[in-house]
Amino acid sequence: MLHEHVGPLRLATGITLRVARSGTERPGEPTLVLAHGWSQDLRTWDRVVADLRRAGVTAPVLRYDHRGHGGSESPGPGGATIGRAADDLAAIITDHVEGPVVLAGHSMGGMTLMGLAERHPDLVRERVLGAGFVATASDDMADMTLGVPGRRGAFIARGEHVVMPWLASVGNRAPVHRADPDGGGPHGRSVTLAPLVKALVFGKHPRRADVVSVAEQTFAADPVAVAAFRASIAEHRRTSSLASMRGVPTVVLVGTRDRLCPPDHARTIAAALPDAELVVLPGAGHMITFERSQEVAAHLQGLLEAATVAAPVVEEETVRA
Repeated sequence: MLHEHVGPLRLATGITLRVARSGTERPGEPTLVLAHGWSQDLRTWDRVVADLRRAGVTAPVLRYDHRGHGGSESPGPGGATIGRAADDLAAIITDHVEGPVVLAGHSMGGMTLMGLAERHPDLVRERVLGAGFVATASDDMADMTLGVPGRRGAFIARGEHVVMPWLASVGNRAPVHRADPDGGGPHGRSVTLAPLVKALVFGKHPRRADVVSVAEQTFAADPVAVAAFRASIAEHRRTSSLASMRGVPTVVLVGTRDRLCPPDHARTIAAALPDAELVVLPGAGHMITFERSQEVAAHLQGLLEAATVAAPVVEEETVRA
C-alpha cells in the first residue's frame, strides 16, 4: 500500500481537520475524496483504500475526519451541521486539491455530498467527475426505527431522542488510534459496545476487528457534536439538491440488511439521478465499507477510471473557453 500521510489541515471555514493523503499526483488525474459517516472517522475507509491499492490504483486519495469526529477539531455551538460539513468539503476541494475530483460519501458523508451540491453547485459542475453514495439517504431521516415496524419502531425512535442528549451530556472522547485496519489496540468499552454495534450496523458474520473499529470510532467522536449532527440528519431533506449532480457518473450502493439507511433510500437517490448505477449488496448491513470493501472499491475504481478519461476533455474545453 502506498504511504499515507496523516496530519492536521486548517481550512478557510475556520476549523482544523485531520486529513490523510496517499497516492501519486499526475496532471489531469482525479483525486478520490472520501467522506465518512456519522459518529465515525476516516478509518471507515481503511479496507476500501487498501483494496484500491491492492488492485493497482495509484491515484491520489484524500480522506478526512468531519468536524467533531476522530482527530478533527470540535466546532462551537451551531457548528455541527451537514451544511457546515459541506462547506468544509468545499474548502478542501477548492484550496487543497488540484484538478478534478471523484467524491464518495458513506452515510452522513453521502449527505455531505448532497449538501455540497446544494450549497456549492458551481464547484460540483466545475470539479466533480464522479460520485459514490454509499449506504446513505437524501430524506426521511427524522425517526430512526432500525427497520422495526409499528409500535416497536416508534418506541425505538422515541428512545433515540432521549439517548442522544444524554450521550452529549455524559460522554467524553477517547484517544484516536492510527488509521490502519489492523491497528489501534481496542479499549475495554469498545469491546463492551461491540455486540450492540454488530447488531445495529453489520450484516451476517462480520469480522470482529471491523466491529471493534466501528465502536472505537464512535468513542473517538465528540458526543456533543455527534448529538448535534444527529439533529441535522433529522432535518436532512436534499433529494432536490441532487439535480446539481445530474450528468455526473454516479454509483449508489446499499446492503439489503442496512437498518439505518435501508434500500428504499438508495432507490430514492437513484431515481433522482436517472443515469446512476444502483448496486444492492445481499446480506450486507450499513457498514459496507468494511463488510463489502472489495465491491465498494471496485465501483470507486470504475468511477476513477471514467474520470481519468473524461478529465483531459474538460481541460481542453476550459482552455478553448
